[in-house]
Amino acid sequence: MTDAPDAPAFDPSFPIGRFVRPAQYTAADRAAHIERIGAQPARLADALDGLEAGDFAAPYRPGGWTVGQLVHHMADSHVNAYIRVKLGLTEHEPTIKPYDQDAWVALADARTLSPHVSVALFAATHIRLHTVLVSMSPEQFARRIVHPEHGWMSLDDVAAMYAWHGDHHIAHIGNFRERYRTPR
Repeated sequence: MTDAPDAPAFDPSFPIGRFVRPAQYTAADRAAHIERIGAQPARLADALDGLEAGDFAAPYRPGGWTVGQLVHHMADSHVNAYIRVKLGLTEHEPTIKPYDQDAWVALADARTLSPHVSVALFAATHIRLHTVLVSMSPEQFARRIVHPEHGWMSLDDVAAMYAWHGDHHIAHIGNFRERYRTPR
């Protein structure tokens, strides 16, 4: 009898695994991505419920940003997603602007403001993003943008990536709560 292979070690950097861009998307895939994006604001608020200032100032994983910086990053990133989708819908194959996420979380707003400010921004952004996504046709999801670091991306890719991205960071907060949370 042979032993089953060991389960892969948990990687706190990628608690739900890395994003993998599929070659194509089905209508069911697209609907699932839109649903996940729509649910993320409430899931983020639930993940943060009961956390205190000391928790927000603590790293969410060894070597990571603080929980507060992570929440601010989520808002920053998803505002960019919203803009990227709108550019993709209104311009012909636009080149989008990447940004230095580490530099952004080092700025005063991400270091000093309550993460609840970014929870509100994240929620408002998602209301608008979700509204745009549910109105789009399959042809619109096939429209493309150019990311200078990642190349061509369809708007399907953008929706899939940000469905993953929000879930990825909400999982980070859940792992923080389970493993590293400052005791009350």
